[in-house]
Amino acid sequence: MTQTNTPPSRTALEVVGLIPAAGQAKRLQPFPCSKEVYPVGFALDEKTGLPRPKVAAHYLLEKFRVAGITKAFFVIKDGKWDIPNYFREGDLVGLSLAYLVIGGSLGPPDTIDRAYPFIEQKCVAFGFPDIVFGPDDAYRQLIAAQERTGADVVLGLHRVYDHRVWDMVECDADGLVRNIVMKPAATTLIYGWCCAVWTPTFSQFLHHFLRAEETRRNLAQLANPAHDLGGDLAVGVVLQAALKAGLVLHSVIFPHDTYIDIGTPGDLAKAVREFSLK
Repeated sequence: MTQTNTPPSRTALEVVGLIPAAGQAKRLQPFPCSKEVYPVGFALDEKTGLPRPKVAAHYLLEKFRVAGITKAFFVIKDGKWDIPNYFREGDLVGLSLAYLVIGGSLGPPDTIDRAYPFIEQKCVAFGFPDIVFGPDDAYRQLIAAQERTGADVVLGLHRVYDHRVWDMVECDADGLVRNIVMKPAATTLIYGWCCAVWTPTFSQFLHHFLRAEETRRNLAQLANPAHDLGGDLAVGVVLQAALKAGLVLHSVIFPHDTYIDIGTPGDLAKAVREFSLK
Protein backbone atom coordinates (compact mmCIF):
# COMPACT_ATOMS: atom_id res chain seq x y z
CA MET A 1 0.00 0.00 0.00
CA THR A 2 1.33 3.43 -0.93
CA GLN A 3 1.29 6.03 1.83
CA THR A 4 1.11 9.74 1.20
CA ASN A 5 2.74 12.21 3.53
CA THR A 6 0.19 14.99 3.75
CA PRO A 7 1.14 17.71 6.22
CA PRO A 8 -1.47 18.14 8.93
CA SER A 9 -3.67 21.22 8.97
CA ARG A 10 -2.46 23.82 11.43
CA THR A 11 -5.85 23.73 13.10
CA ALA A 12 -5.25 20.04 13.86
CA LEU A 13 -3.41 21.55 16.80
CA GLU A 14 -5.43 22.23 19.93
CA VAL A 15 -7.01 25.69 20.01
CA VAL A 16 -6.89 27.43 23.38
CA GLY A 17 -8.32 30.76 24.49
CA LEU A 18 -5.93 33.53 25.53
CA ILE A 19 -7.13 36.59 27.44
CA PRO A 20 -5.02 39.58 28.53
CA ALA A 21 -6.33 40.95 31.82
CA ALA A 22 -3.41 42.91 33.24
CA GLY A 23 -4.73 46.41 32.57
CA GLN A 24 -5.63 48.96 35.25
CA ALA A 25 -8.84 50.36 33.69
CA LYS A 26 -7.39 53.87 33.92
CA ARG A 27 -10.24 55.42 31.95
CA LEU A 28 -12.80 54.08 34.45
CA GLN A 29 -11.12 54.94 37.75
CA PRO A 30 -12.20 55.01 40.48
CA PHE A 31 -13.73 51.59 39.83
CA PRO A 32 -14.96 49.01 42.37
CA CYS A 33 -13.49 45.89 40.76
CA SER A 34 -11.60 44.54 37.77
CA LYS A 35 -13.57 45.57 34.70
CA GLU A 36 -13.41 41.97 33.43
CA VAL A 37 -15.82 40.94 36.21
CA TYR A 38 -18.05 44.00 36.17
CA PRO A 39 -21.69 42.99 35.48
CA VAL A 40 -22.90 44.36 32.15
CA GLY A 41 -26.07 42.34 31.83
CA PHE A 42 -28.03 39.38 33.09
CA ALA A 43 -28.49 35.80 31.98
CA LEU A 44 -31.12 33.28 32.98
CA ASP A 45 -29.78 30.53 35.22
CA GLU A 46 -30.32 27.16 33.52
CA LYS A 47 -31.25 25.43 36.79
CA THR A 48 -33.49 28.01 38.45
CA GLY A 49 -34.68 30.07 35.50
CA LEU A 50 -33.89 33.21 37.47
CA PRO A 51 -31.73 36.08 36.17
CA ARG A 52 -28.17 36.24 37.43
CA PRO A 53 -25.50 38.88 36.76
CA LYS A 54 -23.34 38.31 33.68
CA VAL A 55 -19.90 39.91 33.80
CA ALA A 56 -17.98 41.41 30.89
CA ALA A 57 -15.51 38.55 30.28
CA HIS A 58 -18.29 35.95 30.38
CA TYR A 59 -19.36 36.89 26.85
CA LEU A 60 -15.89 36.19 25.44
CA LEU A 61 -15.59 32.87 27.27
CA GLU A 62 -18.98 31.79 25.92
CA LYS A 63 -17.74 32.36 22.38
CA PHE A 64 -14.74 30.13 23.05
CA ARG A 65 -17.07 27.38 24.21
CA VAL A 66 -19.34 27.72 21.16
CA ALA A 67 -16.24 27.17 18.97
CA GLY A 68 -15.47 23.91 20.76
CA ILE A 69 -12.57 25.36 22.74
CA THR A 70 -12.24 23.66 26.13
CA LYS A 71 -9.29 25.51 27.75
CA ALA A 72 -8.40 29.15 28.20
CA PHE A 73 -5.65 31.15 29.90
CA PHE A 74 -6.17 34.44 31.70
CA VAL A 75 -2.99 36.51 32.12
CA ILE A 76 -3.75 38.77 35.07
CA LYS A 77 -1.91 41.50 36.96
CA ASP A 78 -0.88 40.79 40.52
CA GLY A 79 -3.72 42.00 42.73
CA LYS A 80 -6.60 41.32 40.33
CA TRP A 81 -7.68 38.36 42.43
CA ASP A 82 -11.38 39.01 41.85
CA ILE A 83 -11.06 37.44 38.37
CA PRO A 84 -9.97 33.95 39.53
CA ASN A 85 -12.18 34.29 42.60
CA TYR A 86 -15.17 34.73 40.29
CA PHE A 87 -14.48 32.30 37.45
CA ARG A 88 -12.43 29.82 39.51
CA GLU A 89 -11.69 26.64 37.52
CA GLY A 90 -14.25 27.56 34.85
CA ASP A 91 -17.35 25.53 35.67
CA LEU A 92 -19.46 28.68 35.41
CA VAL A 93 -18.59 29.05 31.72
CA GLY A 94 -18.04 25.42 30.77
CA LEU A 95 -14.29 25.77 30.23
CA SER A 96 -11.13 24.72 32.02
CA LEU A 97 -9.44 27.97 33.07
CA ALA A 98 -5.87 28.67 34.19
CA TYR A 99 -4.39 31.94 35.45
CA LEU A 100 -0.92 33.37 34.89
CA VAL A 101 -0.04 36.17 37.30
CA ILE A 102 2.40 38.91 36.28
CA GLY A 103 3.76 41.95 38.05
CA GLY A 104 3.49 44.43 35.19
CA SER A 105 3.42 44.71 31.42
CA LEU A 106 4.39 46.93 28.50
CA GLY A 107 0.95 46.32 27.01
CA PRO A 108 -1.23 43.49 25.68
CA PRO A 109 1.50 41.92 23.47
CA ASP A 110 3.82 41.66 26.48
CA THR A 111 0.95 40.36 28.61
CA ILE A 112 -0.03 37.55 26.26
CA ASP A 113 3.59 36.62 25.60
CA ARG A 114 3.91 35.61 29.26
CA ALA A 115 1.80 32.59 28.31
CA TYR A 116 4.22 31.59 25.54
CA PRO A 117 5.60 28.47 27.28
CA PHE A 118 2.04 27.18 27.55
CA ILE A 119 0.74 28.07 24.07
CA GLU A 120 3.78 27.93 21.77
CA GLN A 121 2.63 24.66 20.16
CA LYS A 122 -1.07 25.51 20.10
CA CYS A 123 -3.40 27.62 18.01
CA VAL A 124 -4.69 30.63 19.91
CA ALA A 125 -8.16 32.18 20.01
CA PHE A 126 -7.51 35.72 21.24
CA GLY A 127 -9.92 38.30 22.53
CA PHE A 128 -10.08 41.33 24.80
CA PRO A 129 -12.26 40.62 27.85
CA ASP A 130 -13.62 44.17 27.95
CA ILE A 131 -14.98 44.13 24.38
CA VAL A 132 -18.40 42.58 23.92
CA PHE A 133 -19.06 41.66 20.29
CA GLY A 134 -21.00 39.37 17.97
CA PRO A 135 -21.68 36.91 16.51
CA ASP A 136 -21.83 34.11 19.04
CA ASP A 137 -19.98 31.78 16.66
CA ALA A 138 -17.23 34.29 15.80
CA TYR A 139 -14.36 32.00 16.78
CA ARG A 140 -15.88 29.04 15.00
CA GLN A 141 -15.83 31.13 11.82
CA LEU A 142 -12.27 32.33 12.43
CA ILE A 143 -11.00 28.79 13.04
CA ALA A 144 -12.72 27.58 9.86
CA ALA A 145 -11.14 30.43 7.89
CA GLN A 146 -7.69 29.58 9.21
CA GLU A 147 -8.16 25.96 8.24
CA ARG A 148 -9.35 26.96 4.77
CA THR A 149 -6.64 29.54 4.05
CA GLY A 150 -3.67 28.31 6.09
CA ALA A 151 -3.14 31.91 7.25
CA ASP A 152 -0.86 32.64 10.18
CA VAL A 153 -3.47 35.01 11.65
CA VAL A 154 -7.18 35.45 10.98
CA LEU A 155 -8.76 38.69 12.21
CA GLY A 156 -12.43 39.18 12.98
CA LEU A 157 -13.60 42.51 11.51
CA HIS A 158 -16.48 44.73 12.56
CA ARG A 159 -17.74 48.01 11.15
CA VAL A 160 -16.08 50.64 13.35
CA TYR A 161 -18.02 53.63 14.62
CA ASP A 162 -14.97 55.73 15.61
CA HIS A 163 -11.84 55.00 13.57
CA ARG A 164 -9.80 57.45 15.67
CA VAL A 165 -9.62 54.94 18.55
CA TRP A 166 -9.45 51.67 16.60
CA ASP A 167 -7.04 49.62 14.50
CA MET A 168 -8.43 49.76 10.98
CA VAL A 169 -7.86 46.92 8.52
CA GLU A 170 -7.43 47.05 4.77
CA CYS A 171 -8.08 43.77 2.99
CA ASP A 172 -8.70 42.62 -0.58
CA ALA A 173 -11.84 41.02 -2.02
CA ASP A 174 -10.71 37.57 -0.85
CA GLY A 175 -10.18 38.74 2.73
CA LEU A 176 -6.38 38.85 2.59
CA VAL A 177 -5.12 41.60 4.90
CA ARG A 178 -3.03 44.20 3.08
CA ASN A 179 -2.53 46.83 5.78
CA ILE A 180 -3.37 47.76 9.36
CA VAL A 181 -3.74 51.45 10.13
CA MET A 182 -3.55 52.41 13.79
CA LYS A 183 -6.21 54.87 14.95
CA PRO A 184 -6.14 57.18 11.92
CA ALA A 185 -7.40 60.74 12.18
CA ALA A 186 -9.08 60.25 8.79
CA THR A 187 -9.56 57.16 6.63
CA THR A 188 -11.79 55.56 4.03
CA LEU A 189 -11.46 52.19 5.78
CA ILE A 190 -14.61 51.03 7.58
CA TYR A 191 -13.60 47.78 9.32
CA GLY A 192 -11.44 47.24 12.39
CA TRP A 193 -10.49 44.10 14.32
CA CYS A 194 -11.26 43.05 17.89
CA CYS A 195 -10.75 39.26 17.89
CA ALA A 196 -8.35 36.84 16.23
CA VAL A 197 -7.17 33.29 15.80
CA TRP A 198 -3.50 32.61 15.16
CA THR A 199 -1.09 29.75 14.76
CA PRO A 200 2.19 28.98 16.56
CA THR A 201 3.95 30.90 13.77
CA PHE A 202 2.54 34.20 15.04
CA SER A 203 3.05 33.31 18.71
CA GLN A 204 6.71 32.72 17.90
CA PHE A 205 6.94 35.93 15.88
CA LEU A 206 5.46 37.96 18.75
CA HIS A 207 7.81 36.28 21.25
CA HIS A 208 10.90 37.19 19.23
CA PHE A 209 9.59 40.65 18.23
CA LEU A 210 9.41 41.70 21.87
CA ARG A 211 13.01 40.64 22.43
CA ALA A 212 14.49 42.06 19.23
CA GLU A 213 17.09 44.79 19.60
CA GLU A 214 15.23 46.96 17.07
CA THR A 215 12.04 46.74 19.17
CA ARG A 216 13.88 47.67 22.36
CA ARG A 217 15.61 50.57 20.60
CA ASN A 218 12.36 51.94 19.16
CA LEU A 219 10.04 51.12 22.07
CA ALA A 220 9.25 54.75 22.86
CA GLN A 221 8.12 55.25 19.26
CA LEU A 222 6.17 51.98 19.11
CA ALA A 223 4.39 52.41 22.46
CA ASN A 224 2.77 55.82 22.25
CA PRO A 225 -0.73 57.38 22.41
CA ALA A 226 -0.98 57.38 18.61
CA HIS A 227 -1.04 53.56 18.74
CA ASP A 228 -2.67 53.10 22.15
CA LEU A 229 -4.57 55.74 24.09
CA GLY A 230 -2.81 54.72 27.29
CA GLY A 231 0.63 54.75 25.70
CA ASP A 232 1.07 50.98 25.95
CA LEU A 233 2.51 48.72 23.29
CA ALA A 234 -0.48 47.61 21.17
CA VAL A 235 -1.18 44.29 19.49
CA GLY A 236 -1.76 46.19 16.24
CA VAL A 237 1.90 47.22 16.23
CA VAL A 238 2.93 43.56 16.25
CA LEU A 239 0.40 42.72 13.53
CA GLN A 240 1.85 45.49 11.36
CA ALA A 241 5.35 44.08 11.89
CA ALA A 242 4.12 40.57 11.08
CA LEU A 243 2.69 41.79 7.77
CA LYS A 244 5.96 43.52 6.95
CA ALA A 245 7.87 40.34 7.79
CA GLY A 246 5.78 38.31 5.34
CA LEU A 247 3.35 36.49 7.63
CA VAL A 248 -0.04 35.83 6.05
CA LEU A 249 -2.99 37.58 7.68
CA HIS A 250 -6.54 36.84 6.61
CA SER A 251 -9.87 38.20 7.78
CA VAL A 252 -13.52 37.39 8.35
CA ILE A 253 -15.97 40.28 8.20
CA PHE A 254 -18.99 40.27 10.50
CA PRO A 255 -21.04 42.90 8.64
CA HIS A 256 -24.24 42.55 10.66
CA ASP A 257 -22.72 42.42 14.15
CA THR A 258 -21.59 45.15 16.49
CA TYR A 259 -19.14 45.57 19.36
CA ILE A 260 -18.93 47.60 22.56
CA ASP A 261 -15.65 48.43 24.31
CA ILE A 262 -16.59 48.84 27.97
CA GLY A 263 -13.29 50.57 28.76
CA THR A 264 -14.93 54.00 28.83
CA PRO A 265 -17.79 55.17 31.09
CA GLY A 266 -20.05 55.97 28.14
CA ASP A 267 -19.66 52.61 26.45
CA LEU A 268 -19.94 50.78 29.78
CA ALA A 269 -23.31 52.42 30.35
CA LYS A 270 -24.32 51.47 26.80
CA ALA A 271 -23.33 47.83 27.40
CA VAL A 272 -25.32 47.64 30.62
CA ARG A 273 -28.40 48.89 28.74
CA GLU A 274 -27.99 46.70 25.65
CA PHE A 275 -27.05 43.41 27.30
CA SER A 276 -29.75 43.26 29.95
CA LEU A 277 -31.22 39.73 30.01
CA LYS A 278 -29.07 38.58 27.07
